[in-house]
Amino acid sequence: MIKILRRLTTGLILIVIISALNAGDTVSEVDLAQLQAPGLVNVVALGDSVTSGTNCNCSGFPQMYADALQAKRGKPVHVDNLGVGGLDSTGLLQSLNQDDSTAEVATARASVVLLTIGANDFGDHHDDVTSGQCTSDCVADEFEQLTVNLGKILNRIHVLRDHLPTTILMTGYWNVFKDGAVAQQQYPASGRVASDQLTVRTNSAIAAAAHADDATYVDIYSPFEDDATNITALLAPDGDHPNAAGHALIAQILLNATPSHLKTTVHKG
Repeated sequence: MIKILRRLTTGLILIVIISALNAGDTVSEVDLAQLQAPGLVNVVALGDSVTSGTNCNCSGFPQMYADALQAKRGKPVHVDNLGVGGLDSTGLLQSLNQDDSTAEVATARASVVLLTIGANDFGDHHDDVTSGQCTSDCVADEFEQLTVNLGKILNRIHVLRDHLPTTILMTGYWNVFKDGAVAQQQYPASGRVASDQLTVRTNSAIAAAAHADDATYVDIYSPFEDDATNITALLAPDGDHPNAAGHALIAQILLNATPSHLKTTVHKG
């Protein structure tokens, strides 16, 4: 009888912990190191306002992705969405280098890292680009810094993970600035072309960083900009962020890019 009660108690505790995880509790609220659920996958989403879900009126693609991954695997998935509006690559690198920061702790235990960063690196040149006055030279310094930062960010992730097997999914952008009907109203044709060119170049830098590292580049540009897709239907009213449909599309693309066999090893250092 005592053994049965112990088993029931352990089972109830496990159910409570898993329920807390699904509710989005952080590590400070649930000690994941004590979680005994086999096959648990910890996900951390690092990035800017796209990651945070700004203006989508939805749970955001990180949570959508985690829910879909859990349904697909039939095992628990916990996600920490650490997206911050306005964050650029320098800011993300700083947060990952800050001792005992939320980003450090969450990344150290995450066997899956979702990374969306880079668009805000060019914020100071928004008007120059979207007016069509900016050439590649006007963002040369920002591109050089972004390239350096991406390499350092990836290296820092590996260090925090103690170089354990980690699935890193790096997304590009459909546009680093506004798109769809809003862009058509606010930007001249030359500005829309310049914005698109900057986006393609940014995506190439992100893809190159992923290729040089043990990471996967996830193309967001093509699905959003596909001729068969009305991109406005995927964007929030501000024209700058995905709406719920856009986030659902990103989550599905990320799920498709996720390896079928995920490592679930947690760094506990």
